[in-house]
Amino acid sequence: MKGVLIAAIVSLIAALFGTPMFIKFLVRKGYGQFIRDDGPTTHHTKRGTPTMGGAVIIAASLLAYGCAHLFTMTPMSASGLLVMFLMAGLGLVGFADDAIKITKQRSLGLTSLQKLGGQTLVAVIFAVLALQFENSNGLTPASYAISFVRDSSLSLAVGGTVVSLLLFVIWANLLIAGTSNGVNLTDGLDGLATGACVMVFGAYVLISIWQFNQNCQYSEMMTHAAKCYDVRDPHDLAVVAAALMGACFGFLWWNATPAKIFMGDTGSLALGGALAGLAITTRTEFLVVILAGLFVIETLSVILQVGSFKARRKRIFRMAPLHHHFEMVGWNEITVVIRFWIIAGLCVAFGLGIFYAEWNVSQ
Repeated sequence: MKGVLIAAIVSLIAALFGTPMFIKFLVRKGYGQFIRDDGPTTHHTKRGTPTMGGAVIIAASLLAYGCAHLFTMTPMSASGLLVMFLMAGLGLVGFADDAIKITKQRSLGLTSLQKLGGQTLVAVIFAVLALQFENSNGLTPASYAISFVRDSSLSLAVGGTVVSLLLFVIWANLLIAGTSNGVNLTDGLDGLATGACVMVFGAYVLISIWQFNQNCQYSEMMTHAAKCYDVRDPHDLAVVAAALMGACFGFLWWNATPAKIFMGDTGSLALGGALAGLAITTRTEFLVVILAGLFVIETLSVILQVGSFKARRKRIFRMAPLHHHFEMVGWNEITVVIRFWIIAGLCVAFGLGIFYAEWNVSQ
């Protein structure tokens, strides 16, 4: 577990002290956030705040992951490297989006098609590679089985290798698009998405450590081998989750109200992608819907708002995503953030409870 602690500490320190240096660099370059005029008027004071802070989170996470393996003299795993690739790849798409917004001083960066194309390319590469790298126990980073808290009997392995691969690629793309866009939509108030990510990645540290202690690859050492987990690299995934948690924690110091920097699409797409990567590699693809419940709620609010307006020409909320609705009805920004953090914490607690209950009840 030494690697998990090293990853968390290194990423926390790197983000905590790296962020102000990045802020100074962005201020010198004049790279500030463009604020839409049709949003809450209280946000107009945020115009010009440095953005693209997600680059610090990505860099701190990669540094911490590397340091954890360097200090413990252990090899990096296929699962860990793939999650890091997914995070960095989507972060690069977000970086391009942020760069266009800043240089052209507009709220639209990449077009929807360009952004979707970039996300899809990275997701497809991740999905294809995740089914490779079989270890000596026959486990790959991902599997064709649909999972909740572990692989289920429902599998995408139907109709031959090509069809099965295609189905898995589509499934992985849906998960990655859902989580990355969910975090992106939630990142509208100071510290909201960052704080929620700290909780969810913290949950994945606990889940991965539990899966390592109850892993089928070491079943001869377990007292409850019948309920072991078929996860290829649980310990290294705990290191990845710890690195992400620490980086978000360090960044939150500067991103909390009043924010000195925003993570931008660089951070939101990267963190959402990492979340999906952890869900796929830990075999918790449906559990992540509960753990990341806040992101799901925010996404649903946008879907309902758009659907209602197109169908009835009426809006359900004063503004979507949901956090803006509560701002529009008079809630202070800090109040919205804290209450939404409480919701995020409850979702994480409920998800962890389900994860443990499944193991405990089925012994």
